[in-house]
Amino acid sequence: MSQKTKARSAAPAVRCAVYTRKSTQEGLDREFSSLDAQREAAQAYIQSQRHEGWTCLPDSYDDGGFTGGNLDRPALTRLLADIQGGQIDCVVVQRVDRLSRSLLDFARLMETFEKHQVSFVSVAQQLNSATSMGRLVLNVLLSFAQFEREMIAERTRDKIAATRRKGKWCGGLPVLGYDVDSRGPRLVVNDKEAARVRAIFALYLERGALERVVEELSRRGWVNKRWQTRQGLLRGGRPFTRTSLHQLLTNVTYTGQVRHKTEVHAGEQEAIVEPEVWQRVQELLRQNGRTGGAPVRNRFGALLKGLLHCVPCGCPMTPTHTTRNGTTRYRYYACLNSRRGGRRGCPSPSIPAPEVERCVVEQIRAVVQDPVSLGPPEAKERPAGPERLPESAHRRLRCLFGPSWEASPAGEQARVLGRLVERVDYDGTQGKLAIRFSAAGIQTLTAEAATKARNP
Repeated sequence: MSQKTKARSAAPAVRCAVYTRKSTQEGLDREFSSLDAQREAAQAYIQSQRHEGWTCLPDSYDDGGFTGGNLDRPALTRLLADIQGGQIDCVVVQRVDRLSRSLLDFARLMETFEKHQVSFVSVAQQLNSATSMGRLVLNVLLSFAQFEREMIAERTRDKIAATRRKGKWCGGLPVLGYDVDSRGPRLVVNDKEAARVRAIFALYLERGALERVVEELSRRGWVNKRWQTRQGLLRGGRPFTRTSLHQLLTNVTYTGQVRHKTEVHAGEQEAIVEPEVWQRVQELLRQNGRTGGAPVRNRFGALLKGLLHCVPCGCPMTPTHTTRNGTTRYRYYACLNSRRGGRRGCPSPSIPAPEVERCVVEQIRAVVQDPVSLGPPEAKERPAGPERLPESAHRRLRCLFGPSWEASPAGEQARVLGRLVERVDYDGTQGKLAIRFSAAGIQTLTAEAATKARNP
């Protein structure tokens, strides 16, 4: 037997796994894709090392459409599992950045490889992690790969920002009410969907709560935007949730504008929601806060929960109670700072809940008797503006606080006050109370009353 033949027979078997990756899915449906080209190059290199006992494993580890900036990739996860299972001796890629573009992630992968005595080979750079020089050059190359990725990301962000400032659509998922123009990257109005969007905005102003609108949309069978990808796949068409409804109601695209981070610019697309309607919806969303207008647990009927604020320290006044003799419950409101730090936290004393609630209702009754006194404030120090309400709206508000008010359930009273009043400021040191009304809430309440009048 010749010395060459003896060397070949003595070489241990090296089980090689080929890993391929492409950041986008573009071109993956072709007969010969970028992943195929990477695999062929790696297989050819493995074949050239067959005299060293290298063999290519039949399993494919292909990540098409996955970034190299993180390790959240299905084929890579499977590859690491097989490495930990002792099924692989060497990982072969076409280029280093196919495995990872993050220096930290690459270091973690190399640690895993070394732990299980698995070498790493990059075909294009002719590098092998089995040698100290190979490991050094790998780290240098990966540093440049990460730098390149960060530069590409910066250029992409700059391009998107410049495009947004010009009011152009930058791509992404289409929204209900618009289609993507086949002649270029711009949005055109879909009349049927636009009418549905306007109806959703009107529903929120009528119902006043995300949860109620979601229930109505479900009853009608209305769903989110449905579209077809370039590959002919159907996407979207999911039922609305509170989150997706909130995203729709706060999307400035419907006002003919585009948003980039905190900036809002005039857009090329046509608006499909009137500015007045948009503003009313935003005010109502802010008033409803994080609950979206959904009913809040209020066991003891605190009508001013979330509305009453302490003037000296600016903190909310929270409802609380004490029980005497095990049966009698006394409700009152206390400043949060006072509850946490006593009188040193806030000089305002607590106030009996029935007293302050009755005072607020009486002030509202006095205000709604005057059709010129109720309107949106022009400044914080003016609790009511000069705008005149239509007589019909004024009459409906008077009915709300008429003789039937005391007979209404506490939950309904709290809901009405939560719509009508934006904020109640109580100055415990001066004994003064100031009410700030919500223009959007007034319109919502009058719209509800009109609906009930039409549909008794």
